[in-house]
Amino acid sequence: MESGDQAVAQAVPQAEPGMLRRAIIGASVGNLVEWFDFAIYGYLATTLGAVFFPSEDPTISLLAAFAVFGVAFLMRPLGGFYFGPLGDRIGRQRTLAAVIILMSISTFVVGFLPGYATIGIWAPILLVAARLLQGFSVGGEFGGASTFLAEYSPDERRGFLVSWLEFSTLIGFVLGSTTVLLLTSVLPEETMLSWGWRIPFLLAGPLGLVGLYIRLRLEDTPEFRALENAGEVASSPLRETITHNWQPILQVAGLVIIQNAGFYIVLTYMQTYLSEQLQFSTTSASLSTVLTLLVGMALIPPLGALSDRVGRKPVLMASCVGFALLTYPLFLLMNQGNLYGAILAHVTLGALLAVFLSTTIAALTELFPTRVRYGGFSIGYNISVAIFGGAAPFLATYLISVTGNPLAPAFYLIAAALATGITLLTVKETARTPLRKT
Repeated sequence: MESGDQAVAQAVPQAEPGMLRRAIIGASVGNLVEWFDFAIYGYLATTLGAVFFPSEDPTISLLAAFAVFGVAFLMRPLGGFYFGPLGDRIGRQRTLAAVIILMSISTFVVGFLPGYATIGIWAPILLVAARLLQGFSVGGEFGGASTFLAEYSPDERRGFLVSWLEFSTLIGFVLGSTTVLLLTSVLPEETMLSWGWRIPFLLAGPLGLVGLYIRLRLEDTPEFRALENAGEVASSPLRETITHNWQPILQVAGLVIIQNAGFYIVLTYMQTYLSEQLQFSTTSASLSTVLTLLVGMALIPPLGALSDRVGRKPVLMASCVGFALLTYPLFLLMNQGNLYGAILAHVTLGALLAVFLSTTIAALTELFPTRVRYGGFSIGYNISVAIFGGAAPFLATYLISVTGNPLAPAFYLIAAALATGITLLTVKETARTPLRKT
C-alpha cells in the first residue's frame, strides 16, 4: 500500500450503525425520487405521444415520444462528466443535494407544459428541453448514490447494503407505474389526454423537497472525509479519472450493457409492448409491470447478500447466461395471446434482471479508488446507458416496425447479455476486499 493510501486508510472513521442506516435511507430515498421522476415519462409514452406529437399513425407518435425519451440519455454522459468529478472534489453529499434539486424542477415543469394543440411546435421543443435537464441531472445521481453507500458499507457486507439502492430504484418505478395504473383506471382516456397525464409530473415537486431535506441532513462518507483530512483529494479529478482509470471506465461501460438494455426494455418499454403490440389492456400492462417490479424488489437484497458470500462474478454471470438462453423463449411465450403467459414471461425477465441489479453496484464501485470513484463510475455508466439504455425503447419499436417481427426486442437483449458476459471475463473478483483509497 502506498504511503498516501496508508494515511487515508488510517484516517477512515468507522460508521456507527445509526449513521449507516441514515446513509442507506438518505441515498435510497433520493434515488427513489430521481427514478420516479424519470420513469413516469416512459409509462406515459403513449399518452405523451398523442399530446405532444399528434399523428394519424399512432406508431409515428409513439416513436417520437420514445425519441424524446432517448434524448435525455444523450445528456447523461455530460451529467456524469460534470457531477462525477465535482463529487470527487467537493464531496458526495453536497453534489447529490444539487442533483435532486435539478431533477425535481425539470420534472415538475413538464406538468405545466401546454400540448401541441395549444402552442404547436413549441410544445415538443419545451418537452425536449425539460428532458435534457432531466438527463443531465440523472447523469450525476446513480454514480453518486452508489459511491455514497459503498463508502459507508463495511467490506464484508457491501454487496447486501448497496443492493438497497437498486431496491429503491425499483420502488421509484413501482410508484411511477402504480400512479399511472391508478390514473388510467380511474380517469377516462379523454381526461388523461386533457390533464390527467400532468399529475405524476406535478408530484415531483413535493417528492423532491422530501428527498432534498433528507440528503441535507447527511454527513459525507467516512472515506471522503478521510481523504480530505489526509490532503489526498484529487485537485483535477476529471483528468486523473481519464488518464489513470480508463480501463475500469471501459469495464464499467461493458458490464452495464445488459443492465441498461434490460432495465429499459423490461421495466419501461414492456408496458407499451404489452398494450400496443400484444393488444392487452393498458391496465393489464401496468399490472404486469408492477408485479415484475415487486418480484425484482424481493430478490435484490438476498441476492446482494449472496454476492458477499460467493463473489460478484458468479451472480453477474448467472444473469447473463439466463438472458442469453431464456429471452427468446420468454418472448415466444409472451406472444401466444394469453395474458397469464405474457405476465409470467415478463416477471421472469424481471427476475433475471434483478439477479444482475443485486450485485452490480458493489462490483462497479470496487473497481475505482476513492479519489475518483464518483467520477469513474458516473462516466463509464452513463456512456453505456446513453448508447444501450436510452435507445432501447425506440430501437425495439423501430425493429418491430421495420421487420414486422414482434420477437425482435429479444435479439437486442441477447446481444447485450453476450457483450456483458465477455466483459465480465476481464474483471477480477472484488467481494469482501477493502475499497482502494488513492
